Amino acid sequence: MNDLSALPDGFVWGAATAAYQIEGSVDADGRAPSIWDTFSHTPGRVAGGDTGDTACDHYRRWPEDLELMRRLGLDAYRFSIAWPRVVPQADGWVNAPGLDFYDRLVDRLLEAGITPFPTLYHWDLPQAQQDRGGWPERSTALRFGEYAAVVAERLGDRVTNWATLNEPLCSAWIGHLDGAMAPGRQDLTAAVRASYHLHLGHGLAVEALRAHVPGAQIGIVNNLSTIEPAGDHPDDLAAARRADGHINRWWLDPVLGRGYPRDMLDLYGVELPVHEGDMELISAPLDWLGLNYYFRQIVADDPTGPVPHFRQLPGPGPEHTAMPWEVHAPGIEELLLRLTKEYGVPKLYVTENGAAYRDTVAADGSVHDPERTAYLEQHLAACAAAVAQGAPLAGYFAWSLLDNFEWAYGYDKRFGLVHVDYGTQRRTVKTSGHRYAELIRAHRAR
Repeated sequence: MNDLSALPDGFVWGAATAAYQIEGSVDADGRAPSIWDTFSHTPGRVAGGDTGDTACDHYRRWPEDLELMRRLGLDAYRFSIAWPRVVPQADGWVNAPGLDFYDRLVDRLLEAGITPFPTLYHWDLPQAQQDRGGWPERSTALRFGEYAAVVAERLGDRVTNWATLNEPLCSAWIGHLDGAMAPGRQDLTAAVRASYHLHLGHGLAVEALRAHVPGAQIGIVNNLSTIEPAGDHPDDLAAARRADGHINRWWLDPVLGRGYPRDMLDLYGVELPVHEGDMELISAPLDWLGLNYYFRQIVADDPTGPVPHFRQLPGPGPEHTAMPWEVHAPGIEELLLRLTKEYGVPKLYVTENGAAYRDTVAADGSVHDPERTAYLEQHLAACAAAVAQGAPLAGYFAWSLLDNFEWAYGYDKRFGLVHVDYGTQRRTVKTSGHRYAELIRAHRAR
């Protein structure tokens, strides 16, 4: 067995989900459309024409899913709150039934001894706010701060641990530069402005949480990658530096008090819409930082390609997931140590880590997934190795609790510890889920 002995006492064992990926019930109890409803219903945007209309039906089946968390022995559950359920039109009017759903979920989690770790934004911007310009406009950051205050005021008497944004890189770069995620734009200026207003929204949410939640523990969640040049040529080395700026430094430096990287500002050539006091909001002190890790990136110079002029090459390792992403566990260790040593982050969580494989349901109904089981063990061992070298890692959230709607990939890619039959909504704990539960029990019993 991989050595996990360095993981500290009190280490938080969790699993993660996101609202649009699991909830379904997209028009129930006053919820309004989000940009992902619009995007997924646009022909050609999502594999197989899939949508999140039903997903895992978690909005109705959440008590069953909570029981699964109990069976796995989870300490904590990271979920996202759907902005279009709570403030459907992003205009200040609060939809009480939508907020009541998360109120009930929090109460039941606490009764089960499971700590809630809500994320305020996991990509489901209300379509009404997109119609007003979306994240490229300052008004969206202001509305996000107001929405954060609504949620904090309702849940803050019981919820201490909060994340503001999940993977703002995807919202800005993939949603506004590459066009492969909602809202599906390809506009560098819009993407850079969106990135800035996501950070401003984060700062305003931190301010709202501090005001409404005594003792709040607040973080932001970034998806980061280790970056390696394709070769020793100076052009590839320069491309790796640009890739690190685009993927890592642009998302870390501003919130950790370093400002926006000068080299990337020069490269993008887009003036940030900074107002007085913004940078202080954006860099407000945090209690923890969340790392989502899936793969390293091998990059080569691409001078004729779009900004930032690099292209990703296939990972050279022998193992790849169904995405197909290279399996490279040392990357998570490297990133945890970088965040510790270079950025001085006082507390870290791995807020997502997992793998998609082509799972098969056996004749007896069981789901054996040895590849995912090995993936979990390898990455947890790499986390423990980072802790042994001083990384202040306080917990790990497997992605994902359930198979779910995997954004533009639709339902073809399965990441869950629990298999979901989308036709019947039957849940089955996979071998990886049972193994995760064993690791949790072993850590507690030591």
